[in-house]
Amino acid sequence: MNDSHHESQNYIFASLLTGVYDVNRNELLKNDDFQIINEWYSSVLSLDLNAIIFHNTFSDKTVADYQNEHISFIKVDYDGKLNANVQRYIIYRDFVNQNFDKIKNIFVTDISDVVLVKNPFLQPLFLHHKSLKLFCGDEPKTLANEWMQEHSTHLRNCIEDFGNYEEKYRNETLLNCGIIGGSVVLMQNLLEQLSTIHQTHTIHNKTAYTGDMGAFNYVMRTAFHDSIIHGSPINTQFKNYEIERTDCWFRHK
Repeated sequence: MNDSHHESQNYIFASLLTGVYDVNRNELLKNDDFQIINEWYSSVLSLDLNAIIFHNTFSDKTVADYQNEHISFIKVDYDGKLNANVQRYIIYRDFVNQNFDKIKNIFVTDISDVVLVKNPFLQPLFLHHKSLKLFCGDEPKTLANEWMQEHSTHLRNCIEDFGNYEEKYRNETLLNCGIIGGSVVLMQNLLEQLSTIHQTHTIHNKTAYTGDMGAFNYVMRTAFHDSIIHGSPINTQFKNYEIERTDCWFRHK
């Protein structure tokens, strides 16, 4: 990551780790399949944003074909001990720790069902709050919903105050970790806390749920509750497939 290659210090991070069963898609993602990320890639390219794709199976030829002055590919090791949805936070944390002084602001996004609509780093809401707030996606649900109750079973059994958090914030909006961004200082803090939970607790998870949404909502509500900006105009309504909307920063399936 050199300064001549990336002139700006604002980055979009995303990852594609394949070779392990994807529980959200109910399939084993193919190796070296660029189509999975094509829409995300094209949207980043159209906005001239700096982005890094962390991956484990793109071929040298694919990387050579698609890497350019704005979009880099970084190959990482992935052993499958943690689900890809949570392994990404550890990858991002380690990268941010090593490159902290070269980054000002970051958004981390899902790569197969998110596209960028606007440059988030230029939006007045972001510019006004970026040093104090974390921006993220959300869903039209409250934290106290059946899916989240089941999703969080493992963490509830591991983290002492998890039940208290669930009760305290039960009526708050469910936050979605498919879109997360802010200043590198806040993001480093968030990524560190998420990575610690996943490396300490999620590594022993035997349930059918990944733990990514449970950990994300827990950390956001307990450590950053007064610093969260979520929903419109950051993201479209989750699972509403609002493909025509142009008033948001990110479109999330």
